[in-house]
Amino acid sequence: MNRETKDSVEHVIPTERLPGFKSEAKSTYVNRMFGQIAPKYDLMNRLMTFGLDQGWRKVVVQESRLTPGGIALDVATGTGDIALALAEAVGQTGKIIASDFSLEMMRPGPGKADKKGVGKVIQFMAADALDLPYLNNTFDAITTGFAMRNVSDIERAFSEMCRVVKPGGRVVCLEVAKPKFALVRWGHQLYFNRIVPIIGGLISGHREAYTYLPESAKNFPPPEQLKQIMEKAGLRDVRFKLYGLGAVAIHVASK
Repeated sequence: MNRETKDSVEHVIPTERLPGFKSEAKSTYVNRMFGQIAPKYDLMNRLMTFGLDQGWRKVVVQESRLTPGGIALDVATGTGDIALALAEAVGQTGKIIASDFSLEMMRPGPGKADKKGVGKVIQFMAADALDLPYLNNTFDAITTGFAMRNVSDIERAFSEMCRVVKPGGRVVCLEVAKPKFALVRWGHQLYFNRIVPIIGGLISGHREAYTYLPESAKNFPPPEQLKQIMEKAGLRDVRFKLYGLGAVAIHVASK
């Protein structure tokens, strides 16, 4: 396939049918699940992480090394928290594309952007992480947060990010990890597997979703393995740092 024939970011038309998943059943389930929890997603993130997620997102933006006037892509943006922070980094002369395959998850995004005064900087659009509808070498930086464990082909997702980021640009990934120390890992698993589903069910009304999230984390590659996957996808100078007592990892790579 000639990737250069893809539309530029200004001309992509959002669509509810997004190809590229190996497991159609998984994509349908994940789309429906996030659509259900979207209204309470931000609140649950704050509660689950005790507010630490906002600090981790700031690190993601810092690691992107964006400057005023830059253009960046936030893959699987959700309600747009990282995209909002990126918009502040690039300023009114920059451009942020916030993409997600769940239209319901993105619904709060434009309102949040307007409230922050960056509504004209961020463009929300439907897109599949496994088949990004953008030209090669388009973005100065690409970010993604708590999303890669929900895709069916992690290497393909990073290959797509590698394709559309500019040479020298950065790809920054925020994801869950398993704490190394046994006692911390035990406490983390107890909290994440038992307590979070109860709280999530009470607040969102969809306990099933907050049972899936710990399961998706359980099967996600550890940081060192994720580093190797990113390198195999074509990214270089991959490094990572652990946060939250080892429960979260931020990977940074270049093209």
